[in-house]
Amino acid sequence: MVRMLVGTLAVLSVSVGAVAVSYGVDEHRIQELERQMAEMQKELQALRAEKDREKQEAERRTGILAEEFEKLKTNLTIPEDIEYKSVYGLGPAASRVYGVRRGLSIGGYAEGYYSKLVSDKTPGSRDQSDFLRAVVYLGYKFNDWIVFNSEIELEHAFTQPTKSSSAGEVAVEFAYLDFLLSPYANARAGLLLMPVGFINEIHEPNTFFGVFRPEVEQRIIPTTWRENGVGLFGNLTEDIEYRLYATTGLNARGFSPTNLRSARQRGARAIAEDISVVGRIDYTPTPSLLLGGSFYTGDQGQDQVVSGTRIPDTNLTLWELHAQYRAYGLEFRTLFTMANIGDARELTEALRLTKDIRATDTIANTMLGTYVELGYDILSLIYPGTEQYFAPFVRFEYYDTQRSVPGGFARNSNAEQRLWTTGFSYKPHPNVVLKVDYRNFSPVSGKRPHEVNFGIGLAF
Repeated sequence: MVRMLVGTLAVLSVSVGAVAVSYGVDEHRIQELERQMAEMQKELQALRAEKDREKQEAERRTGILAEEFEKLKTNLTIPEDIEYKSVYGLGPAASRVYGVRRGLSIGGYAEGYYSKLVSDKTPGSRDQSDFLRAVVYLGYKFNDWIVFNSEIELEHAFTQPTKSSSAGEVAVEFAYLDFLLSPYANARAGLLLMPVGFINEIHEPNTFFGVFRPEVEQRIIPTTWRENGVGLFGNLTEDIEYRLYATTGLNARGFSPTNLRSARQRGARAIAEDISVVGRIDYTPTPSLLLGGSFYTGDQGQDQVVSGTRIPDTNLTLWELHAQYRAYGLEFRTLFTMANIGDARELTEALRLTKDIRATDTIANTMLGTYVELGYDILSLIYPGTEQYFAPFVRFEYYDTQRSVPGGFARNSNAEQRLWTTGFSYKPHPNVVLKVDYRNFSPVSGKRPHEVNFGIGLAF
């Protein structure tokens, strides 16, 4: 339209000139053409002004869209260049929500394995493959000081309405609110991971050696162990970190001669007659070295009476010491733990009557376990700066879930185990791991098959 008006004005200009030359005296015709030219110039100016307004409006709308898109990225989209690191005692992927400015955060991990029995195979034992778990971390950062974080886990690939050991499970592993008040004291409330050992809080498959988690951190420290609770966490100094919670206790009816795992209440309609206290402190004098320990204590009987049989108070005090060193491709870990169970005699008698354990089973006064592991990233030596990782490792474990038993009760010597695990982890990417290991079980009495295991894992 503007171009047409400009062309018309040009024609009129030529016409005016022609009229002036041809007729000289036709002033009325000249005035008419000049009037038309003036009107068309006004229309042209109006069109130009309208075009400028449309351009400004388009620029304004583009700016609004860009601003809204940035808000969307900030609030709802996961950053791609986030730094993976452990924060407040959680695994790197579980810590993602602390790295966003505001809004939703999504992460997760997954792992699966194939296990082949190769020696001392007992009748009825079978090779096995399992997609062990797929996990989603969902978090939301409301502002700079209020954060929600959660872990939702699907185990064994599917669920079915049965209590069989082969059944899958959908479970909330943790779900809590953090109130970040100061570096020294922050509040946490909800379904909390117990801050005990290495694996219970940081259990993403690319953060530990071996296809399976250490037996010591499954049998005596019942990973993954979580309870409803509330507490404080923070840093006493720049290199001393702590966590201190009050939580629902275990259920002593789940104690067994071989582990404490079945006593976990897992936040599901947890009996809260007895409250326990759990705490942890870590000291990092250098970025490469970690020294620390933790404890858990409280009554676990939960004031229960089952079929006329009273479950004793059963105080449990569990503690552990741990150390870790990581530098120049070298990785070293060690952990020692003990669990002391009060009223073990009375508890054994009660659980036999309620048939929670067999008539020949005994609940120990003391459980003990330790392990030492060493690995080395060869690729860091051969190709300095590469993000890929290849680390052979070896781990030795010793545990005895019947270290001492009440007088007059039989001790199950099968509960005393020595376990060597050796293998390697290969990471083509820091968050993707392929694992192979060989586990050699050496019980003090009896037999347990040795295993060759192949695993995959990832975190994001």
